[in-house]
Amino acid sequence: MDVTLHLAQDPAADELLGRSPLAALVGMLLDQQVPMEWAFKGPRTIADRLGARDLDAHDIAAQDPEDFAALLSEKPAVHRYPGSMAQRIQQLCHYLVEHYDGNAELVWKGVPDGRELLRRLEDLPGFGKQKAQIFLALLGKQLGVRPEGWREAAGSYGEPDAFRSVADITGPESLSKVRAHKQELKAAAKRAKAGEKA
Repeated sequence: MDVTLHLAQDPAADELLGRSPLAALVGMLLDQQVPMEWAFKGPRTIADRLGARDLDAHDIAAQDPEDFAALLSEKPAVHRYPGSMAQRIQQLCHYLVEHYDGNAELVWKGVPDGRELLRRLEDLPGFGKQKAQIFLALLGKQLGVRPEGWREAAGSYGEPDAFRSVADITGPESLSKVRAHKQELKAAAKRAKAGEKA
């Protein structure tokens, strides 16, 4: 895995995401309740604060939980909820150490089909079905991981040029399209809620 991603909109952060399977998973894990660029910049920030070139699942799993939470809480914080996210990142790394010898790429390497890949992603701590489908779509669309049936397993996120999620972001223009889609979803949800009250 060595591609250029544009999820953090920051060259150093995107470079790490493109070559480190663990960084990509951690970025996806962080991608909730904060702007997407903030979430995907997190892995680079964590690596820098650990004094490492890359993220290492064994190293993160072995960190003292309080120290690791403090590391994520330093200004600027890695996430709006750095304490709970530190715990989730460590849970993810413990799982990867236990099931994949700490090698995040083995989650998808040699996987027989899209359904099995989706199942493996859903088994990861912090990954529900939607997050797993978005990450599966990212793997297929930008990272060249395309087992048979991957688009179907990714659901609507796997559709070509869907502009629904991070899977479709390749630069500023596509980022704007994804933002517009998310804003429309929020507006539709508000309208539906207002309709229920009426």
